[in-house]
Amino acid sequence: MPVEVGQIVKGTITGVKKFGAFIKLPDGSTGLCHISEVSNSYIKEIESHLTVGQEVDVKIIGIDKSGKINLSIKQTQ
Repeated sequence: MPVEVGQIVKGTITGVKKFGAFIKLPDGSTGLCHISEVSNSYIKEIESHLTVGQEVDVKIIGIDKSGKINLSIKQTQ
C-alpha cells in the first residue's frame, strides 16, 4: 500500500546525517525527516535523539513530483 500525505506510519531509521534522518517506511520506500521536524525543541546534534535501527512513528508531510517523501516525527507527538 503506497503512503499518502497525512498518514502516520511506523518506520525504521536507516541513516542519520547532520541535516536529518532517512527512514524506511512499511511500503518499502524511504523518506527524509529533516532535523527541524524531529522535535519541538532545538536539536544541536541529531545523533543524540535518533539512532540507526530505531523504530519511530512518522507523519507523511509531503511527496514532491519526483517522489521524494518528507516526514515529521514531531507532528506525531
